[in-house]
Amino acid sequence: MGIRQFKPVTPGRRQMTVSDFKEITDRKKKPEKSLLRPMPKKGGRNNQGVITSRFRGGGHKQRYRLVDFKRRKDGIFAEVMSVEYDPNRSARIALIVYTDQTKAYILAPQGMNRGDKISSGDEAEPKPGNCLPLRKVPLGMSVHNIELQPGRGGQLARSAGCSGTLTAREGKWAQVTLPSGEMRRVSSDCRATIGVIGNADHMNISLGKAGRKRWLGRKPHNRGVSMNPVNHPMGGGEGRTAGGRHPCGPTGVLAKGGKTRKKKKPGTKSIIRRRRPGPRNTAN
Repeated sequence: MGIRQFKPVTPGRRQMTVSDFKEITDRKKKPEKSLLRPMPKKGGRNNQGVITSRFRGGGHKQRYRLVDFKRRKDGIFAEVMSVEYDPNRSARIALIVYTDQTKAYILAPQGMNRGDKISSGDEAEPKPGNCLPLRKVPLGMSVHNIELQPGRGGQLARSAGCSGTLTAREGKWAQVTLPSGEMRRVSSDCRATIGVIGNADHMNISLGKAGRKRWLGRKPHNRGVSMNPVNHPMGGGEGRTAGGRHPCGPTGVLAKGGKTRKKKKPGTKSIIRRRRPGPRNTAN
């Protein structure tokens, strides 16, 4: 797990960095065919063909890997067959085979190698890769793929380098500190996987050129102040302008400072401490 640089033979190569993919066990190995599904491109459009998410489209063809976020095969050991690249997420995935010959993909934590034995359930040992209910996880341990509701599957701390910390437990509730700094109360019956997600250097990768962003299916992001007034509320004006109003989106919805979390959304009452404020809010 590291970052590889190139000789600056072109302007794009000068700033470009890529992952060294050292944690991947076999680069020539094809993904497990039974766990692949087609993933058609939508180009940011809904079922009526209207663009609802701007600046999306193109990109390399991908196939979705069915990742097991629930980990419900209790009491059965599984062996890690390979650690693979997944184009749909920043984390690496591991192909595991249970003793009953069932195959599955899971999120690969740091230090996972081919041949490791993992398991899940109440009797599983609290070591990286094993999935346990939070009531069985020792306090202070790093966990990832954390459930919000028992049996629903992991929803928290699933991207590269992320993990939460089990800080307290009282009765049927457990307290988890998330990577954002948010402290959340979760049921002790919810499951989580021990360890930290691998590929932590993903956040330090520099794309180097605009074309590499296009490979990922992202088009150039056009500023509102550079548009005409018919296309954006901040467009128009003689010469270069600053918009003349508070920053907003194409429909006039304010873009900065507004709260985006719904008040009555399920799980909002479980937040003990909100996430840390950004750098702009810490100056006062």
